Amino acid sequence: MTETTFTTPPESFLTASSAAGIHFEPEDIPRIGRYLELLYDANSRMNLTGIRDPEEAWFRHVLDSLTLLPWVLEMREKIGENTRLIDVGSGGGLPGMILACVQPDLDITLLETTGKKARFLAETAEELGLERVQVANDRAETMGRDPVQRESYHLVTARAVGPLNVLAEYAVPLAHPDGLVLAIKGAKAEAEIEEAKQALHKLHASVIAVHQTSTGRIVVIEKNRPVPRLYPREVGEPKRRPLN
Repeated sequence: MTETTFTTPPESFLTASSAAGIHFEPEDIPRIGRYLELLYDANSRMNLTGIRDPEEAWFRHVLDSLTLLPWVLEMREKIGENTRLIDVGSGGGLPGMILACVQPDLDITLLETTGKKARFLAETAEELGLERVQVANDRAETMGRDPVQRESYHLVTARAVGPLNVLAEYAVPLAHPDGLVLAIKGAKAEAEIEEAKQALHKLHASVIAVHQTSTGRIVVIEKNRPVPRLYPREVGEPKRRPLN
């Protein structure tokens, strides 16, 4: 049996991935393994993850991120080569960098507020040869009010960015009309959805699915029409005064 390391996945991960309908190209697993190696090397200098066990990392980081892949592939089939994805609050690159590892020809923007984390993401993308990855060291509120960025992404992903009523104001304005927001959530997903109903209504968006995975839940939000110009509000306001 091959020993599980940050560069070598456990057989149980490969089995779970196959069961979830996830199939890898020959270069995908080595690229993901190298990403994890870089992540944990950087984690000794900055706080990127609290998970220390390699096997847990392959499940909680990699498989968790890859659960979004079916929606990514479906959108790519619909939109084609111009499909754009933005990962809000990317942190150490989850889920955006993992998706880039298995979809290296997809235009992905990693949005991260903290400068040193953004630098790590940029250096990692270069190291992995992910030429279609861009890193934006900015705030979601600022990006969402920028006419060039606003409503220009077909997919908006997020993991561990805050409650859904706050995340929605960050993410929905960035989504293209008829685009999707894919939020990786845990056991409290249904309660967050209930709390976010008014926020989603104001943002002209709605939850169309909650998908159970082996690692949590994916909340799928569809943008129904353009967001009112009022949103997102100024930097800090969504978190200080969540929409209700």
